[in-house]
Amino acid sequence: MRRVAGIREDRSFPMYSVDVENKENGSVGVQNAIENGISLDPVDWAVIDVVNYFRTVGFAEQAIAFQEQEIDGKSLLLMTRNDVLTGLSLKLGPALKIYEYHVKPLQTRHLKNNSS
Repeated sequence: MRRVAGIREDRSFPMYSVDVENKENGSVGVQNAIENGISLDPVDWAVIDVVNYFRTVGFAEQAIAFQEQEIDGKSLLLMTRNDVLTGLSLKLGPALKIYEYHVKPLQTRHLKNNSS
């Protein structure tokens, strides 16, 4: 275990293959790729998995808000646009990118995979 910016990393997080347009501003597309045996379906993620996901995709500073609000995978899948924009106390630009490029696609993929 190691501590980074007040976040304790307890588990390895799946490394996603990403199509990087501009990782600095969060414009990345996450594809289905998994390593380390941790579920790709966010419904199974613990808070630390959500935090590590956002750190991995270029939102290390904003990931702390998910830790502070105890957002696990189930909570992440229930978040609305308004929750991300106002409930996490993030700057508007990163919050919009987090919702549009990450939360919304994760929700869509989860629903698509589980609606059989």
